[in-house]
Amino acid sequence: VHARSYRVESRHQFILPVAYPALLPRMLYWLLPAAGYLIGSVSSAIVVSALLRLPDPRTSGSRNPGATNVLRLGSKIGALLTLVGDIAKGLLPVLAVSCWISDHALLLVATGLGAFLGHLFPLYFKFAGGKGVATALGVVLAIHPLVALMQIATWLLVALVFRYSSLAALVPAAATPLYLWFYGD
Repeated sequence: VHARSYRVESRHQFILPVAYPALLPRMLYWLLPAAGYLIGSVSSAIVVSALLRLPDPRTSGSRNPGATNVLRLGSKIGALLTLVGDIAKGLLPVLAVSCWISDHALLLVATGLGAFLGHLFPLYFKFAGGKGVATALGVVLAIHPLVALMQIATWLLVALVFRYSSLAALVPAAATPLYLWFYGD
């Protein structure tokens, strides 16, 4: 086994000792989404609720482990920490791949999809997760920050006008293809 330098994308290069060097780039398309899934499986709402001694969001309020339910349970700080944690688990895996491994679009999207699916179906919590709104925002924030800002603005507008968090989540999700088209991506 020799340590060799491998190029996955034009601007990134990394060195790993691998017995079968031709397999490494192909393995990344399986390993990185799996790593994203494991990171996404950590439920910020459950962890924050346990740390702040709040009721378990899976059994209280709307029974959804997300920032809105933590807010319903009476903790603005808990809701904010949950929101930041959920955004981070979509954002950080994609940024890590982009910075240290490859900026290939398919690899970034696959890693983000892994984190998103981990939030929806968390391995550590019997595959019962949240709706994935904040985690998806984190993924979009890493891949296309301007579109993420438009999603946030749309969410705020819909939330202020209609006062429904679920509607405020659906409208930006539906508008995202339009935003991407508008910016030519």
